[in-house]
Order: sequence, then C-alpha cells, then structure tokens
Amino acid sequence: MLVVLGCGKEAGLGKNDARSIPASLRGASTASSIGAKTPPTKPANDRSTTLPADLRTRADGSDWPGFLGPTGDSKSPEKGILAPWPTEGLRVAWHRKLGEGYCMPSVSRGRLFLFDRQSDLATLTCVHSETGRFLWKFEYPTDYDDHYGYSNGPRCCPVVDDDRVYVFGPEGMLHCVRVQDGQPLWKVDTAREFGVVQNFFGVGSTPVVEGDLLLVQIGGSPPGSGNFPSLDQEGNGSGIVAFDKFTGQVRYRITDELASYASPVLATLDGRRWCFVFARGGLVGFEPVRGKVDFHFPWRSRLLESVNAANPVVIGDRVLISEAYGPGSAMLQVRPGKCEVVWNDAERGRDKALQAHWTTPIHHDGFIYGDSGRHTSTAELRCVEAATGIVRWRRRGLGHVSLLYVDGHFICLTEFGELLLLKPNPERYEEISRLEIRDADGEPLIEYPAWAAPILSHGLLYVRGKDRLVCLELIPPRKP
Repeated sequence: MLVVLGCGKEAGLGKNDARSIPASLRGASTASSIGAKTPPTKPANDRSTTLPADLRTRADGSDWPGFLGPTGDSKSPEKGILAPWPTEGLRVAWHRKLGEGYCMPSVSRGRLFLFDRQSDLATLTCVHSETGRFLWKFEYPTDYDDHYGYSNGPRCCPVVDDDRVYVFGPEGMLHCVRVQDGQPLWKVDTAREFGVVQNFFGVGSTPVVEGDLLLVQIGGSPPGSGNFPSLDQEGNGSGIVAFDKFTGQVRYRITDELASYASPVLATLDGRRWCFVFARGGLVGFEPVRGKVDFHFPWRSRLLESVNAANPVVIGDRVLISEAYGPGSAMLQVRPGKCEVVWNDAERGRDKALQAHWTTPIHHDGFIYGDSGRHTSTAELRCVEAATGIVRWRRRGLGHVSLLYVDGHFICLTEFGELLLLKPNPERYEEISRLEIRDADGEPLIEYPAWAAPILSHGLLYVRGKDRLVCLELIPPRKP
C-alpha cells in the first residue's frame, strides 16, 4: 500500500485572509479580496464578457468549470498520468481545511472555487489553483438545518462561466458573483420565490449553463404544501427553471416535478440539443433553449424517504438512469417527442443491474462502471454491459466509491479516503495502485465521509474528505 506524505503546504488563509466581516454587515451578501486590482464596476445586468487574467503556470490540461467536469460525465481529456503510482506516492502540492459541506471545487483560469459553510455563513472562497493562495471570498448568511443530521453545508459545486461564477446553497439561495473579485451581481431566493418545500437533504442539484441560460432544478409547490416532503406533494410548474445567466430573470419554467439531487445533463443527439433532468419522480427530456418538453419517464422508489441522485448517463442516443432505493436502473432510447425502454431493472426482482446511490456511473467502450447499493456494507463497484444490463463483475469491500476517468484509467476514491488506480476491464476488477493520503506525522488527510468524486485540472488531482481538500500532482509538468 502506498502512503502519500503531506509534503505540500497547508493553504490556510492566515495573514493573507481578508479581515473578518463585521457583524453589522452579515445580514447581506459580502465579498472581500486581498491584493487584487478591482476592475471598473459594471451594472449587474451588463451582458458583456471580460475574461479575467489566466493565473496558471501549468500550460497543459483543461479547466474543470462545473459538476463532473468539462463534459459533465466525470471524464477528463488530460494525458500523461503517473501509472502505476510511484512507491513514494503522489506529491501533495497543498491542502486546506474546509468547513461543512460535501461539494467539490471548480477550477477555471488558474482559480479554484471552494463552496462551504463557516459557522452561519455560506462561503465561496477563491484561491490560486496551483498553490492554494487566498484571493478572495464571498459570503452570505445561512440558517439551513438538515432534517436528518447530515452536514449543514453546500451540496452543489460552483459553476464557472467565463467571468461569472454561480453558487446554489442548500437553503435555496442562488447567487451570481464576479470571478475577478467575488462581487455579487444578482441573487434569487428560490425557496421563497417558488414555494420550495425543503427536500430531505436540502438543495443538491448543481445548475448548468446553456448559452445565455442557467438551468436550475427548483421543484416548487403550491401554497399550503406543508413543511416536509410527502408522497402526495404536488408541483407548481417550477420543476426546472431557466434563468437569464446575466440578470437572474426567469426566461421559462417547466414541469410539475419536484427536485432531486441529480444535476441537469446537456447533450447533442443527432444534431439536436437536449437536456435531461432525473427529477424526484423520473426523467424529463427537453429542448433547453426554448424549454419544450419531449417526454417524462416516471422512475422512483415507492418509499417516501427515497431520492434520485445520480446523473443521467448519455450513451449515443440512449440515456441510463439509476437509483438505489427500489426500481434500480433503466436504459432508454430517446427521440424527439418520446422515449422507449431498452432494458430496465423493474422486472428483475432483487437481481438489479445497477443501483447507483449518489455517484454518477461512467460509460466506457460499451460498459458502465459504477457504485451500486444503498448501504456501505453491501455497496459494490460494478461493471455492467450497457447494451443488455448484464453484470460482468462486481467488487465488494470498498464501501461506496466515486470514479474519475482519465488517460485509460479510473481514479477511484473510497468513502473511507483511499485512492485506487484501476484499469477499465470488462472481464475483471483490475487494480493497479492503492494509496492513503497522510501528513508528515502519519495522520490521514482524507477522512470519512469522502463522498465527492475527485476532479482533475491541468495535471492536479483534487480530493475531498470530511473537512479537508488535498491537491495532488497526478501529471508531472512537461519539461521545456
């Protein structure tokens, strides 16, 4: 077993941090920065785009601007990873203590955006992606309280679009701020505006950008719907809301669906743009620019306390949906105006092909690799034949895992904080390397629950555990 020693710095705020926000200002959103030149202020509804300076020194690779990366499927286009991993492990570039929350950061133009909760403040922090050096932070007050005693911090990762970054808090506050310095541009209290009844674990569906639109799963209900989800809860037509990304104004709203924890997925099929949302009650397929709904495919457990959380997986003109509380998975053929079932688990009794809980499976060369099972004790990493739903192999004993595909390998993070390097192999589970990430004193840097999938940007691998983010060098910089 490889052990990674904490040779990188802890990138705390320290003397580079902005002064704490006075109590008199905490009733409103605030931003503060250190050592940054502030460009002339533009009106909040300005539709022009001015890209901020690129702070990178690592020339190769790609940004990771939103949930599950540049292509929204937890796949990275980067090449040249260390494989197998060296005996001494991967170099720790830096690590940083975090507040409450589950979401991974996003990376754009040499900036890394962290969204967590510090005391009673939801905090978006911008740091230099290669060193962890503090740049600025944006804060707003939050009183979110999880009904089930899980973290009270954010579930949705920041979404970066050119010179703006969007954050969606667990209480339903949607903010747009400026990448350069964190200055707020607009905000919407979606819970109040759309009558959202707090979902089991708050808001957890990360928005996506399509053209000039920000597509957000909202799921509001009519007045008098109570304070807790119910099986007969109704929607009010705000299942999915498209906001003008520059102003926050509503451009359209569609479906009576309620919100899930899966994020919208954009795709182009046969030259037509699609958006797929695996909402609380099933899959919605629609045209994202106009908001024209093509179909709704019901798919949810009959249990009240159940959720749909894994993103749809687009495979050509087919879409896989999967959940862990009852029906399992379904593979759908989609066409304008309709969808048809290719195969599904509803007819397989207990022998389900895949029951993805919250981690999104990954398709590779005709096979689906993903975490299956509701509980840690029974969770399995599985390989499933995409065309038929036949399970090719299963690996138990890892607990719940998350996957990142890069350069012919999977980076696999267990919920207990171990990193594995795997080869995609439909014939068997093939492990290449395994490591634990520890500091110089031998203490683990990544602790349970490590429930967010690793991300990769410009050769640097970012891994999150309970209360810490660690940056590892997976791809050495190219020599001149």
